[in-house]
Amino acid sequence: MKIFFATDIHGSEICWRKFLNAAAFYKADLVILGGDVTGKVMIPIVEHNGYWQVTYRGESIRLDTREELAEIEQRIRNRGSYPAIVSPDELSSLSADEDQVDRRFSAEMMHSLDRWLDMADTKLRGGQIGCILNGGNDDIWEIDQLIESSPCVTFAEGKALDLDGFSLVSMGWTNPTPWNTFREAPEDELAAKIEAVAAKVPDMGRTIFNFHAPPYGTGLDEAPALDDNLRPTHGGAVMKPVGSVAVRDAILKHQPLLSVHGHIHESRGIKRMGRTMAINPGSVYGDGVLQGALIELDPKRAKVKRYLLVNG
Repeated sequence: MKIFFATDIHGSEICWRKFLNAAAFYKADLVILGGDVTGKVMIPIVEHNGYWQVTYRGESIRLDTREELAEIEQRIRNRGSYPAIVSPDELSSLSADEDQVDRRFSAEMMHSLDRWLDMADTKLRGGQIGCILNGGNDDIWEIDQLIESSPCVTFAEGKALDLDGFSLVSMGWTNPTPWNTFREAPEDELAAKIEAVAAKVPDMGRTIFNFHAPPYGTGLDEAPALDDNLRPTHGGAVMKPVGSVAVRDAILKHQPLLSVHGHIHESRGIKRMGRTMAINPGSVYGDGVLQGALIELDPKRAKVKRYLLVNG
């Protein structure tokens, strides 16, 4: 069985397209997106009489044709943001009401994800190629039901999925972050969540952990140290481990065949933890580059036969 695993694309449409294309390009039997599927930023495009105006990457841009509008919308989507066409009055209203911004942002996000799932149905031949998605700490709760309703994509959170004799268990939650995101919890709660899902598998030697948080202190969780204002110290040159102790302890205790992670974009790498191979493919979604891991499993010997970190 050949698996392509990626994570943390944060709304980048070009990375999503590359993720879907990876199935055919790498001849993968299954593609898995580990978490942080959706983006973080909405960019208003103000519609005037006969033209549109947008501020993008610090530049004020006037768009005089629908072709120019479509081009800037795609540029915005490819970088992981959501274009929102608004009138001048709507922009003023949004500027004065944070709750209204949140509602509009969620609506744009859900509309975009719905389009993505339609793309998956086409690219993956209506579910003939397996595709598994999971939320991450930055993903809003509303995406869960939308992904669950997809006919060709499987939502993985809290489940033990059978992969032709291997088991996949998933958890998108992380240990606490400075940003108080949606799916984060204290280490003891993470440990309980892990144990609950781990109890569902029949054979740890044939199990894959898909946990968004990487294991603490393994080199797969090194992020820039932050000061009191949440700014990188020394220009980001000082790194520190920020992964999960609960995830680390669960891997060492249960020794699954494979453990795949994300969350910390800078810590692309592979770490052997006893009998377990742990992988974080990293992320540079903002550059439109998809980083991933290509993993081939031997079903007869229950071993990782080959593995390769890839990007494109």
